[in-house]
Amino acid sequence: MRFCLFLVLMLGWWQPGAAQNAPPQALRDTLLLKDPEGADISEAYRYYTEPFGPAPDPERAEAAWRAGRFRPGPWHQPLNLGLMHRRVWIRLPVRNTEPLRLRFLWSIFNFTDSAALYCRRAGEAKFTRMGAASSWVPAAGRAFPARSISFPFALDPGEAAVLYLRVDVHTGGIYLPTYIETTEHFLAWEMGFPFERHWVWLLGFYLSSALFNLVLYAFLRDRIHLWYVAYVLGVTLFLMMEDGLDAMLLPARPYWLLWSVGQYNFMLLAAAAGIRIMQLFLRLRAGWPRLHRAGNWLAGGAVAFVAGYAGLLPWAMRHSLPTVEALNGVREVFMVLVFGYGWTVLLALLLHRRWRRLAAYYALTYFFFFVGYGIFWLNHLGLTSFNPIYPNALAWGLMLELLILSALLTGRFRHTLRHNARLRVQHLRQRDVHSARLIAAQDDEREQLARELHDALGPNIAALHMAWQSEAMRAALASAPAAAAVGQLTEDILRELYNQVRQISHVLLPAESVTNRLTTSITTLRDMLNLHGSPQVHTDFGPGLDELPPAVQSAAFRIVAELVNNAVRHAQAQQVHVHLRRLPTALELCVADDGRGFGRGEDTPLTGIGLRGVRTRAAYLGGSVSIEVPKVGTRVVVRLPC
Repeated sequence: MRFCLFLVLMLGWWQPGAAQNAPPQALRDTLLLKDPEGADISEAYRYYTEPFGPAPDPERAEAAWRAGRFRPGPWHQPLNLGLMHRRVWIRLPVRNTEPLRLRFLWSIFNFTDSAALYCRRAGEAKFTRMGAASSWVPAAGRAFPARSISFPFALDPGEAAVLYLRVDVHTGGIYLPTYIETTEHFLAWEMGFPFERHWVWLLGFYLSSALFNLVLYAFLRDRIHLWYVAYVLGVTLFLMMEDGLDAMLLPARPYWLLWSVGQYNFMLLAAAAGIRIMQLFLRLRAGWPRLHRAGNWLAGGAVAFVAGYAGLLPWAMRHSLPTVEALNGVREVFMVLVFGYGWTVLLALLLHRRWRRLAAYYALTYFFFFVGYGIFWLNHLGLTSFNPIYPNALAWGLMLELLILSALLTGRFRHTLRHNARLRVQHLRQRDVHSARLIAAQDDEREQLARELHDALGPNIAALHMAWQSEAMRAALASAPAAAAVGQLTEDILRELYNQVRQISHVLLPAESVTNRLTTSITTLRDMLNLHGSPQVHTDFGPGLDELPPAVQSAAFRIVAELVNNAVRHAQAQQVHVHLRRLPTALELCVADDGRGFGRGEDTPLTGIGLRGVRTRAAYLGGSVSIEVPKVGTRVVVRLPC
C-alpha cells in the first residue's frame, strides 16, 4: 500500500515537467475555428498574470503582449497555475474557416469570481467587451444559461479577431479548463454531460449509500452512521461544485451559500467527519485517548475555521485581498494536518498487534480515497494536470471507499446486532432470576402468613369461641336477657371470624397434602369458600391438569385464588365460575363472576394490586391476561405456556 502511494506521488512530481515545462509543439499564430470544433485552444493561446489591484483593462494587457510578457500554456492541458492570487489574461487570435457565419462559445468550466471576454476584429483599433459573468450566479441567471461561464461571439466567413479572456479567481487555486466550440456542439455536449461523465449513477450511488446508513442508524442509534452521512454529503457537494453541477441543480440562495462556505472547505468538513468515523470505528477513545483528543481538537478546529472563513470571505474579497490569501493558506494547512492525522493514526495502530487487523481494514478504505484525493490535490497545487479517468480520480476513489466502508459498517452492524442480542438475552435471564426470586419470596411470605393465621390466630379464636360457649359463661349470660342477646351476637361474630381466618389461610396456601395437585387445591379452596352458602364458587376442570409442571400448577392456583378473592371480596359477586382447560401448548383458565365489574369498584385493571400480581406471574411464565367486562360482572382469561 505504501509503495502505491509512493508511486502516485512520484507520478505527481514527474507530471509538471511533462506538462508545464515541456517545449510547445507547433504553436499556431491563429486558432482556426471550425464546425463542430477546431484545434485545441492550447495550440494558440498565451497567458499573462497581473495583480488584482488595478482595474482590468484589455489595452494594458495588449501592451504587456507587445512587451513579450505573455507565455504559452501547457500543450493540450488546462491552464493550471496552482496556488496563485492574481488576475489572468488569456490572449487568443482566432479565424472562422467555414464558409458561413458561425456562433461560438468560449467557456470556463470552473468557478471564477468574475470573468469577461474582449474582442478586437480586423480593422478595429480597440477592444470591445463582449460580455461579463460571474460564477456566483447560478446557471439560470447567467447571460448564457449553462453550468460553465460561457461567452458567446459570432464570426463571419473567414473573419479574424483577437480575443482576450480575463479571469479573476480568489478561491486559492487557478485551474482553468477552457474550450471554444460552436453553440450547437456545446449544447449537445451539455445535454449528454451527466451521462458521459458518469455523474448520474455516481450521484445515485452516493445518495443510496447515505440513505443506507440512515437506515442503519435508525436500527442501531450508532453515531458513526450519521458521521458517514455527513462525510458523503461533504465530498459529494465538493465534487458537484468541481464540475458545476450545483449551478445546474440549485436555486440562487442555496447556491450562493455553498460558495460562501467554499468548495475546498466542504472537503475540509468531510475530512473532519472522516476523523470522527475513524475514531469510532477504531475505538480510539478506549485504547488511544491522546490520539482521540488530538482528533477532536483537529476536527473542531477545522469546523471553526470553516465557519470563520464563510463569515470573513465576502468582506475580505471587497476590502482586503491579503486576508483572502491568508484564509486560503490556513485552509491548505488544515487539509495537510487532517490527512496527516489519518495516516498517523493508521500507522500507529498498524504497529500494534491488538489493533493491527482493525486498522488494516480501515486503511484499505482510506487508501482508495487518499489516492484519488492525492491526484486531485496535486492538480490543485499546480504540480500536475493529471486526470486519468472521468469525471475525476476523486469521484472514483470516493466510490471505492464507500463500497468498502459500507461493507465494513455492515459487518459492524451485524456485530452490534449480535452483541445487542446477547445483552437482551442476558437482561431477560437476569429479569427471570429476579422475578423467580420475587415470586419465591412472595410465596414464602404467603406461606408464613397462612401458617400464622392457621396455627396462631385460628386456634386462639377457636379457644375464645369455646370459652364463650362454656357452662359458666352461659349461666352468667342467662341471668340477664339483654346480656344473653349480646352473648349470642358475639358468638356468631367469633364463628364468622374463625371461618374467615380459615378461608384466608387456604387462599394463601393450598393444603399441604395436595400442594402439587392443581385440581385438588382449587377444589379445597372452593369448598372452604362455599361453607356458608353464599357466594357460590363453581369449578370445571379439563383433563390432564395434574400432570402439568409444578411451577405452572403453583402459578395457576395463585392466579385462581387471587381472581376468586377479588370476585368475592371486591366485586361482591354471588356466583363465581372457574374453568380450567389444558390446550396443546398452554393452560387456559377463566374466572367469571356476576359482580359489579371494573370501573365501578375500588379494584380496576390499572390500580388493582391483586391483578398486578396476576399479570406478574403470567408474564414470568410468558403468558397473557385478558380482561372482559360484559354488561354484568367480569370475565378474566389467563393463558400460561406449558
